[in-house]
Amino acid sequence: MTGLSLHCEFVQKILTGFIVNEVRKAGFSRVVVGLSGGVDSALSAYLGAKALGPTNVWALLMPYTTSSPESREHAELAVKQLGIQSDVIDITPMVDTYFERFPEADHVRRGNKMARERMTILFDHSAHLKALVLGTSNKTELLLGYGTLYGDMASAINPLGDLYKTQVRQLARHMGIPDTILQKAPSGDLWVGQTDEGELGFTYEEVDRVLYLMIDRRYEIPEIVAAGFDERFVRAVLAKIRSSQYKRRLPLIAKISARTIDRDFRYPRDWGK
Repeated sequence: MTGLSLHCEFVQKILTGFIVNEVRKAGFSRVVVGLSGGVDSALSAYLGAKALGPTNVWALLMPYTTSSPESREHAELAVKQLGIQSDVIDITPMVDTYFERFPEADHVRRGNKMARERMTILFDHSAHLKALVLGTSNKTELLLGYGTLYGDMASAINPLGDLYKTQVRQLARHMGIPDTILQKAPSGDLWVGQTDEGELGFTYEEVDRVLYLMIDRRYEIPEIVAAGFDERFVRAVLAKIRSSQYKRRLPLIAKISARTIDRDFRYPRDWGK
């Protein structure tokens, strides 16, 4: 990998191997993924099918009443192309019943509730199908905190978490994901007209270049500015990373004993294996 450019065949091999190893190590043989119709969830499904075979991948389509019909069409296109198992579960009754008590709730609260409702359904199906939940959050979203904690950011394993959004698109194109999915404006489809880049205020291409220099190359702000980026933009990106740190770690545990979980008691592999 050079900069943001991927050696796609090599990365595909790494990620499919990761899925096989982690799923089997946990004692499972299949995965379940929430398929939204966007490129991230489509890529996770494609990687899962490549790693485990289509019969071992379950896709759940979980629309809300305001969800775009196009999103469902694109999700169904991916299901058909891959030949994976799928089901459709409308989350409208669950979400609307809750917000009958809180009619004043804004679109952010409602969007977060939808994301968490979908994840509870995925983890219920994880138990039902004996399948691990396959994550769909990319590195750009995770660094910016652009996701819902215990919602779309949750999973058992995540093959996309070290790929920036622009890299997700490269690998998706390499794996044959349809252009209708690749070329659409990224959106969580949480409310009518919502797009990721419209909400963030910048494009993924712009921010990925800054994030790559800041995180992967460890550039300081003056170095990034010298590379041609506006200082206000760079500082705004850094502020988002700092303010969302709590989303990228396990719940913070107050230290009392000599060996505190996730502080002193940390193992890269499962205990006893």
